[in-house]
Amino acid sequence: MKKESTKEPTWDKIGKAIGTKMEQECKDDKRKTWQIKECMPRPGCGGGGAFYGLGFIGALVYYVSTATSLWGGVIGFLKALVWPAFLVYELMKFLGM
Repeated sequence: MKKESTKEPTWDKIGKAIGTKMEQECKDDKRKTWQIKECMPRPGCGGGGAFYGLGFIGALVYYVSTATSLWGGVIGFLKALVWPAFLVYELMKFLGM
């Protein structure tokens, strides 16, 4: 059998080329605008994390305290992770959507 030779680059070569280009841009400080926007903190960004964190703690305390078994506590923990989904569902049900 004869080996087929292709001129197309492999994924390894593509990854190496992209990595080399990114390293060079970082050394030369020639960052793209999308890279600068992601790196710089802006006022008002990230406030939702505190809201979700406090909600998670509150939901965890509620669901685990009302659990009657170990598996109820495990399910309570999982419900506490996705509490925003329950909140949106009940809100939409209340608004009749």
